[in-house]
Amino acid sequence: MRKTTSVIIRTYTEERWDFLVETIDSVLSQTYRPDQLILVVDHNPALLERLQRTFPAAITVASETRGSSAAFNTGIRQATGEILAFIDDDAVAEADWLEKLVAHYADERVAGVGGKIIPNWLAGRPAWFPEEFLWVIGCSYRGLPDTVAPLRNLIGCNMSLRRSLVEQVGGFTENSGLGHQGKLPLGCEETELCIRLRQQIPGAVLLNEPAAIVHHKVPASRSQFRYFRARCSLEGQSKAIISRLLGTQDGLSAESSYTLKVLPLGVLRGIGEALRGDLSGLQRSGAIVIGLTTTMVSYLQARFRNVVEQNRAASVATLEHKVS
Repeated sequence: MRKTTSVIIRTYTEERWDFLVETIDSVLSQTYRPDQLILVVDHNPALLERLQRTFPAAITVASETRGSSAAFNTGIRQATGEILAFIDDDAVAEADWLEKLVAHYADERVAGVGGKIIPNWLAGRPAWFPEEFLWVIGCSYRGLPDTVAPLRNLIGCNMSLRRSLVEQVGGFTENSGLGHQGKLPLGCEETELCIRLRQQIPGAVLLNEPAAIVHHKVPASRSQFRYFRARCSLEGQSKAIISRLLGTQDGLSAESSYTLKVLPLGVLRGIGEALRGDLSGLQRSGAIVIGLTTTMVSYLQARFRNVVEQNRAASVATLEHKVS
């Protein structure tokens, strides 16, 4: 039986208007036509009105509160499809994207399916940028499976979820510190949801489907090394929040294998490429080391701050109890 689908696109700025129109056109041109297209506008009345005027067939709504998690939840509350599909407002889906995602939901164990995200470097790809760190720009990175296989979590630019299960676990967590706030790319809200979903629903399966492809635009501003380092720092903060909310074991399960296996191989690969004449291989190896160090330091600093805050709160509570 055909699964009904709701595609949700979050957006917040008219600066991406041309990108957004291209995203919408790609969704409306799918071989598996969505039953709903939901556009969620994060606190931009002018953009909301423009979208309502330009795409009257879509459901266009204002996000109830600021941030990407709230925007996700606003879209989910509007959805009627059995399957929710998400794509960023600066990505373009290949024609069979939705068809490839939905095919796996014939298996009732499947709670979510994510696809491959290929970077579209608008200013050219920097030679120093390692494949292992493409997650910095929201794309599929070296270390993810290249076949249909289970995953711990999906990537928000290209993911789908079974609506009934998302609603069962309460949707995306708001006011946790996770998720984009305007132009601050803190992220990881989908990681937190996926981990929580698998914790609360034993047997739920999240799949990687590399044949479901979207192309994610990468502007020049995200091709710069300072963005790379800033994004790694924010990732460390995000993972500290997830570990606090859901436990370190589940919060860092995928990162452990990635850090101990994928990244060392990446460093060695870069050195080997340099020895074969591609000197930019040393730059990629260096970027891996800097990216990992920046992420780990940021994570440890955030965890330390959390411990200090917890101890301070406990001391205040103890003092108040003694006084009372």
